[in-house]
Parts: sequence; structure tokens; C-alpha cells
Amino acid sequence: MYNTILTLHSLFRWLVLVALIVAIVRAFLGWMGEKEFTNKDNLLRHATTTIAHIQLLLGLWLYSISPLIDYFLHHYNDAVHMRQIRFFGMEHSVMMLVAITIITIGSAKAKRKITGKARFKTMAIWFTIGLVVILANVPWPFSPLVARPWLRMF
Repeated sequence: MYNTILTLHSLFRWLVLVALIVAIVRAFLGWMGEKEFTNKDNLLRHATTTIAHIQLLLGLWLYSISPLIDYFLHHYNDAVHMRQIRFFGMEHSVMMLVAITIITIGSAKAKRKITGKARFKTMAIWFTIGLVVILANVPWPFSPLVARPWLRMF
């Protein structure tokens, strides 16, 4: 089961990134172009947030069954000094929670704005901050000491 959830979490990150990039581009275009916030824009806002939440659930599930996390939790004093184990046990987990929280707050704030320009601006700012946090904390193949493949297959 661990390998299946790990693979799903790894693959789903691409859906999160694509959804965020599309939502951010559309939000900036709407904000700068002073466009009307349509039902399609609202659906994109909601879908992007939902996709991020699904990824969070996969991540939490993975956290609960990962042997690496099990080691981190049971050997904290030693594990905190091991870069790769600390990254997944603490840094990646906490920062992804922060990113999803930022995206969720931005989505909720955008939903409550009255004008289209304000909705787009709110989405653009909050979703961009969330994306930057995510990009900084994904174990990319070029990451020193915590590199993971671009695609992890079953």
C-alpha cells in the first residue's frame, strides 16, 4: 500500500502544479484586464483548492504509513540530524501544510470578494504565494540530498 500511495502522491503533484499555474495565470489576466469573474473562474478557484486538498490528504496518508516517517518519529534525536529524513519528517510536511493553508485562505477570501477585480487579485496573490512555498519544498530531482524522480511509477 505504501508504494501505491507514494506513487499517487508523486503523480498528483503535477495536477496540483498545473491547476495552480492555470488558476494563477487566469487570475492575473483577469486582475490586470479588469475582466468579469465568471462561473468558470469560480469553478477553477474551487477545483484548484480541491485538488490541493486531495494532495494534502494523500500526503497525510503517506505520512501515517511511511517507514521513513516512522523512523523519524521513533528516533527523533538522531533523525533530526539526517537531512533526508528531517526533510520528509518535518520540513516538507510542515511547509506543504502551510502552502495548502495559504491556498485555502486565498480561495475563501476570493470567494467573499464583491468585484471581479478583487476576486482575481486575491486569487493571484494568495495562490502565487502558495505555489512558491510548494515549489521551494518539493523534492525535485535536482534537489541536493533529497532528490526524487520526476515521475514515480507503480
